[in-house]
Amino acid sequence: MHFDLLQLPMLSRAGFDRADEIRDDAERMAAGWPTAKVLLVDPNGRYPVGDSGALHWVEATTVADAPPADAVFLGVVDGVDRWTRRVDHVDGPTDDARRGAERLTADEAGLLVTALGILNWHDTARHSPVDGSVTVPARGGWVRRSVDSGRDEFPRTDPAIITVVHDGADRILLGRQAIWPDGWYSTLAGFVEPGESLEQCVIREVHEEVGIVVREPRYLGSQPWPFPRSLMLGFAAIGDPADELQFLDGEIGDARWFHRDEVREALSRDGWTRVDPAPDGTPPRLQLPGSISIARTLIESWAATGQTDTG
Repeated sequence: MHFDLLQLPMLSRAGFDRADEIRDDAERMAAGWPTAKVLLVDPNGRYPVGDSGALHWVEATTVADAPPADAVFLGVVDGVDRWTRRVDHVDGPTDDARRGAERLTADEAGLLVTALGILNWHDTARHSPVDGSVTVPARGGWVRRSVDSGRDEFPRTDPAIITVVHDGADRILLGRQAIWPDGWYSTLAGFVEPGESLEQCVIREVHEEVGIVVREPRYLGSQPWPFPRSLMLGFAAIGDPADELQFLDGEIGDARWFHRDEVREALSRDGWTRVDPAPDGTPPRLQLPGSISIARTLIESWAATGQTDTG
């Protein structure tokens, strides 16, 4: 049984203009600064929001008279330049992307995850990985340049696979970390290693986490995940429920095969809402990831399909 994503993951829907050609034009960026908007982000990734939960942008001229060296140019929206900057503290109401991104428009969510990912990279790239020399931002924050050699370092994105493992019919394999509350389950995921294809990574990670060998890994879609700067690459793969589950690398505390009906019932409720055990000790019902995660989109897409005769 093959299926496709019902829709793009929530953090993959933006269509704003990143305006790469402007990044090399310091004069153009300075000219756009007086009318530009800036998203301030604190060290914990929290950002200011308005009453509706939308991003609260500040006037660039309240930040500085010209683009600061540590500000990052994000792009152009409705003719207005958009920037972001790391600050020690954000005044007023704030939110966290894991919870608040679902209240944003597609472009706002895209601007936010871009801001988080690039600022997280800057935090860890202040010295050249080649010679240890100090680096400084260039190209509107999209490069860090060695002050000694002039060598450019570019933003890093860490690729990770995230996989719906199903049996080709009506069951799906979901796992949970030991530190998660009882009842919380999600898809299996892991980082791609050097010298490894995405498909090889799917097979290796699933085996390391739950001890089974899956087949037919099939790419479905992707989503940025700026915690700190990952790109989640969504796959589906087929496994055999008769195979013994073994938690080989210690990352997974439990994994179970769930029937499609149970998954559909869980999807009808809010994701990642804690449900405590009943007074009689009955375990909490299945809880699935929230809407901003590509894991949610993968599970929803699988659950929406009907059983297919694979013989």
